[in-house]
Amino acid sequence: MSGTAGGSVGDPGNLIPEGDRWLFNEGGHRKLHDVLGAQPLTVSSEPGRRFAVWAPEATNVWAVGDFSNWEVNDRYRLTPQGDSGIWAGLALDAAIGDRYKFRISTKGGYDVERADPLAFAAELPPATASVITDLSHTWTDEAWMSDRARRQAHDQPISIYEMHVGSWRHAEAYRSLTWAELAEPLADHMVACGFTHVELLPVMEHPFYGSWGYQTTGYFAPTARYGLPTDLMGFVDRLHQRGIGVILDWVPSHFPSDDFALGNFDGSHLYEHGDPKEGWHPDWNSYIFNYGRHEVRSFLISSALHWIERYHIDGIRVDAVASMLYRDYSRNEGEWVPNEYGGRENLEAIGFLRDLNTAIGAEFPDALTIAEESTAFPGVTRRADEGGLGFHYKWDMGWMHDTLAYLERDPIHRRFHHGEITFRGVYAFSEQYVMPLSHDEVVHGKGSIVAKMPGDEWQQFANLRVLYGNQWLSPGKKLLFMGQEFGQGPEWNHDHPLAWSQAELPMHAGTQRWVSALNALYAAEPAMHRSELDPAGFDWVVLDDGENSVLVWVRSVVGVDNGEESELGDALVSSARERPVLCVLNLTPVPRPGYRMGVPLAGEWEVLLNSDDPTFGGSGALAADRFSTNSAPAATDDGSSIGAHGRAQSLVIDLPPLSVLALAPTPAQ
Repeated sequence: MSGTAGGSVGDPGNLIPEGDRWLFNEGGHRKLHDVLGAQPLTVSSEPGRRFAVWAPEATNVWAVGDFSNWEVNDRYRLTPQGDSGIWAGLALDAAIGDRYKFRISTKGGYDVERADPLAFAAELPPATASVITDLSHTWTDEAWMSDRARRQAHDQPISIYEMHVGSWRHAEAYRSLTWAELAEPLADHMVACGFTHVELLPVMEHPFYGSWGYQTTGYFAPTARYGLPTDLMGFVDRLHQRGIGVILDWVPSHFPSDDFALGNFDGSHLYEHGDPKEGWHPDWNSYIFNYGRHEVRSFLISSALHWIERYHIDGIRVDAVASMLYRDYSRNEGEWVPNEYGGRENLEAIGFLRDLNTAIGAEFPDALTIAEESTAFPGVTRRADEGGLGFHYKWDMGWMHDTLAYLERDPIHRRFHHGEITFRGVYAFSEQYVMPLSHDEVVHGKGSIVAKMPGDEWQQFANLRVLYGNQWLSPGKKLLFMGQEFGQGPEWNHDHPLAWSQAELPMHAGTQRWVSALNALYAAEPAMHRSELDPAGFDWVVLDDGENSVLVWVRSVVGVDNGEESELGDALVSSARERPVLCVLNLTPVPRPGYRMGVPLAGEWEVLLNSDDPTFGGSGALAADRFSTNSAPAATDDGSSIGAHGRAQSLVIDLPPLSVLALAPTPAQ
């Protein structure tokens, strides 16, 4: 007997090696995808499968499927593997493409049929059987994989395009694109817009399409809706060849109650808590994993590693982390169970998340983990061995909420709410953040991002450009949901493709050019990414001008002298282009002529980006593209500098309405 399956054919109770059983039961197994499920094997030169499933409360287990004509047959009866709770057996006539499930006799005296929790493929929903599949793919992404650690380092630009695969674009007859059909047009669009990564809403198998993948039933199987597992591998491979990383949304926070899946799997509460106060999620009507159970931890951590290992995924974004961290999440008094110390923190979930990030860091130190976490829980991005959760990044939900609330206001009222747009400065460096404008903001009656903006069409799109300018010029990685890059008008609907016809209209096309220009600036100027997680790389110039609704800050590379010694500063700017970037926002449609702002270097400053440029749909109010600290009105008649905001030099600029400007010192010639 050879292949991935171990044990002895002569001993049906030892088909799963003892070491694997021990690791699984103590919670340290990281490769269950090499052990459980339908594993390929060879016996006497004949291919077959070893079926294995965890069902400790079962009294009997069979593999049933196409190979057994879907009948219970003792040829496919599984045998307990010691006291591990695992059952295993051989099916030498099971072949690739065969559908199957496990028939489980419970201690309650009834039988159930369950899909394989470790299946690598499943039938096309609404069918629910698991499918034996081939995971062979010849990878051609060596260049990307060898450079991934550098590309995904904290000091590199990371700009994420979040998308739902099924509704990005449709083929004929309103059919979603397959992985093979999607790869090239998506890569073209990503490159044109300048995004570095795509983040896919969950592609793990899910029965209800309208859940967008967040009600996962197949934690090791990509949905059959877009092709075979090897087709997904080919998609990732092609994007890597085009220089684009792939992040997957992953949902270890809850799972649906469909009767073919994980819930009450062997007639007992196996994967979920038995007490609904701990095991039932009131928001999503779904089960909550029992993170205190060692085997569940092995299952979930193996799932995450499976996608990174076998699909070359570059990172996972963990959904709904806040719901995992707190036992009283979305629960009223008396509806939750305190932890052993009487507190609300879910200590088992916290331990699981630390183990997850530690395991990924050990196996794949160049892969990213990102938390969707909406509370002030401390240390989400601190190392696990230092008491944190160990994520690389956390979504900045506070920035998303505050900024949208501010920009949805009529500009005449914004001066009374200036703190909403500046509050992020209080905590911006307390964690390592991704700044998201995600799918959550364009569904359930919230409208599209541009539809939230006040005013006529011109003002709506000008506000949208200000929003994106604020996002891209601020410290933190970037995320934008599909369709918002061209200012899609309708709210996103998973049943319909994006409104691509709008992308050709002038204001929409200008918005996409603006996003492309922002991504280009983000990548080209070291000041915009090299030190974006270091508070020393950010400095407010104008913070408190709520009356005029103007903000100004400087981004710089830590360690480069951008101080008053302009001769030294010019030399550094010239040789390394590590020049500071001045970011200026006028948050009302009122032009601000002659606006003075302090700058860290004397000399000429060039406009790198201007959201009011007609190219982007702006008014073109700013005539000049260069400004100098040495010219009137920035200097006196005798040529001496006029300072401002605690700096010895200043620039004076006529700020266009509802605009974002980025300026930098002109490199020495």
